[in-house]
Amino acid sequence: MDLERIEAAVKEILIAVGEDPERTGLQETPKRVARMYQEVFAGLENDPTVHLKVFDEGQDEEMVIVRDIPLHSMCEHHLLPFVGKAHIAYIPRNGKIIGLSKFARIVDHFSKRPQVQERLTSQIADFLDENLDPVGVAVVIEAEHMCMTMRGAKAAGSGTLTSALRGSMRSDAKTRAEVMSLLRGRI
Repeated sequence: MDLERIEAAVKEILIAVGEDPERTGLQETPKRVARMYQEVFAGLENDPTVHLKVFDEGQDEEMVIVRDIPLHSMCEHHLLPFVGKAHIAYIPRNGKIIGLSKFARIVDHFSKRPQVQERLTSQIADFLDENLDPVGVAVVIEAEHMCMTMRGAKAAGSGTLTSALRGSMRSDAKTRAEVMSLLRGRI
């Protein structure tokens, strides 16, 4: 990531909006923004497969659900954050599982790049489907977008819900109904 170039661009933005980048409160802002971008866009440079340590737990093919995984990402349309939670369910095939904390790391990885929520949801589902070969996988993300809260519609508190279903989670109506009910918190 080219931090110097980001700093120069931020300085230009400050000038363009009518600010003085040399005033006391703004002197370090370009450096801070560059470091922040390096952190929030780290998913552009990292490999998500580092989070895949697969365990063999025998023939168990029961549904596993991890809910309320915190996420924050940057909307690629306005470079404003969206913040929310991801919920993931999968049915292992032949007992092939990963540690539960890895789901949070995978969500974090794909969130750390300019994104739209729809693509983020699909990327996580596709990654798990391709790398774990589960019987089925479901990813549901709920988030609030600052581009809707701070500008345009100014619809503070509105939420966006997206889902991506793969394998039996998509093809089997009973499994789909069960997982969607569980992901929404109803047992």
